[in-house]
Amino acid sequence: MKINPAFVISILFLLLSISSQAQWKLVWSDEFDRDGKPNASNWKAEKGFVRNHEFQWFQEDNAYCKNGMLIIEARKEEVKNPNYVAGSKNWKEERPTAHYTSASMITQGLQHFQYGRFEMKAKIDTRSGMWPAFWTLGNKGEWPENGEIDIMEYYRGTILANAVWGSMEKWKGIWSTVKKPVSEFNDPEWSSKFHIWRMDWDEKSIRLYVDDLLMNSIDLEKTYNAKDPHKNPFRQPHYILVGMAVGGDNGGDPSKTEFPARYEIDYVRVYQK
Repeated sequence: MKINPAFVISILFLLLSISSQAQWKLVWSDEFDRDGKPNASNWKAEKGFVRNHEFQWFQEDNAYCKNGMLIIEARKEEVKNPNYVAGSKNWKEERPTAHYTSASMITQGLQHFQYGRFEMKAKIDTRSGMWPAFWTLGNKGEWPENGEIDIMEYYRGTILANAVWGSMEKWKGIWSTVKKPVSEFNDPEWSSKFHIWRMDWDEKSIRLYVDDLLMNSIDLEKTYNAKDPHKNPFRQPHYILVGMAVGGDNGGDPSKTEFPARYEIDYVRVYQK
């Protein structure tokens, strides 16, 4: 009997794939299958003006679960800034109002993990001014010495897969960044579909994917903090953040975008070997 080599190779790849999947055990997930507020044992909401000179005021009301999804909704609405100080040069204090609201939900102090496969299925809003993200921060240390991993970040027409750690300068990181314009996916319907973002992270490397396409691979022997070369921020537990910013340092101009804007998350899961 003649054996087709291509058939044998395809079977071997299938077996390898099954074996790889069998290594992973689900250790935590949120399927968002209960309507109402996000599960308080998993998530808490960031509040106010938080980072990156963003336009939105983060508030709890803009995140809710409905029909098996976590919906993070950015709205164009006026909200008073209770921290306003007339004449202040601090970006968090100088604006009497915010013109947009949104939500950022984080697992800090509730759920954290060191190593594993982190996975999210979601549909993101890719219109002008939108800045959705799925990312992690290390439990210990000041940014960026605590380490940041951007499993998914989007702004200005581009998907990003990043990691950042400490340099010799305060609040200035060393970045490993890979960018891919959405237009390069050659799918005019890409932005209207759900996609799977994944991180495979162990003591040796971080690998970031979208729909099984490897975006970025980071060697953890190269990510020790410059100020303290004995500390590697990616060899400690990290917590998870999901949120959508508006404008700010990178988000772009939202002035011609019709609101509300939605970031819809089907699930967030963490597997470990």
